Amino acid sequence: MSPPIQMTPVRDRLRVAIQKNGRLSDPARALLSSCGLSWRESPDKLFCYGESAPVDLLLVRDDDIPGLIASGLCDLGVVGRNVLDEQMSDQRGKGREASVREMRALGFGGCRLSIAVPNEWEWSGPAMLAGKRLATSYPALLRDWLALNGVEADIVELSGSVEIAPRLGQADAICDLVSSGATLAANQLKAVEDILQSEAVIAGPVRDFDPALAGIAEMLLRRLDGVVKIRDSKLLMFQAPRAALGDVLPLLPDAEPPTMYPVDGEGMLALQALCHGVVTWQRLEELKRAGARGLMVLPVERMLA
Repeated sequence: MSPPIQMTPVRDRLRVAIQKNGRLSDPARALLSSCGLSWRESPDKLFCYGESAPVDLLLVRDDDIPGLIASGLCDLGVVGRNVLDEQMSDQRGKGREASVREMRALGFGGCRLSIAVPNEWEWSGPAMLAGKRLATSYPALLRDWLALNGVEADIVELSGSVEIAPRLGQADAICDLVSSGATLAANQLKAVEDILQSEAVIAGPVRDFDPALAGIAEMLLRRLDGVVKIRDSKLLMFQAPRAALGDVLPLLPDAEPPTMYPVDGEGMLALQALCHGVVTWQRLEELKRAGARGLMVLPVERMLA
């Protein structure tokens, strides 16, 4: 008799991988918590069981997140675009199709992947790097950029402390992540070309989600969209004469179409507009000059489209 076929159990809980430690760890947890999620953490602090929704967290190294998604061990991940794009570029360089993709930008963890050269160089463009040695932890992205610019150079792959490579004689220039630029300045380097603008993103599989998980994933992404969209949003409430709308509405270019209610007997309208930019005192004064009155700016805690 043939042995019974072992069936892989269908998961009905979404797994989201985030950094265990690092600059994206706390903001990622805070963002997910603002989506109404809560967890019970395991004693080894590597797994968090979702209590308010069937969404569990895996706490891992950021470099491992794209691979965990590709293998199906987790479903979504919060990871830097620099990490995701480097691994996807490496896969393309090996002739493999991408299995993971960026699904949402999250608006935190911003930095840039840049070419940096010694301060004494008079930078005239990428051609200056021909025949030079460039140290980096992002060889695939650097290789793509060099090819795009028609430059042949030697790539020196380092796992860390890239900025010190020119001082040690390991390289002539570097390609590394830059935030404030203070580390470059301390090593007598300057950023001259940006290869990639990075931030934290939600990564997910190229393939469709399993039916058992699709609804949960859609719920989480919908909540994330709402949280990210209102992060800097304010609800603006005011009254204005109907005749002044032509002057008032152009002053709200970043707002959703406002809701309007007639004010009985006064030829006035009461308006509510969700603004996605900064509502400054200057803007309020401009609205008042255009005919608005009773202006109020209110915080927005949650929004579900």
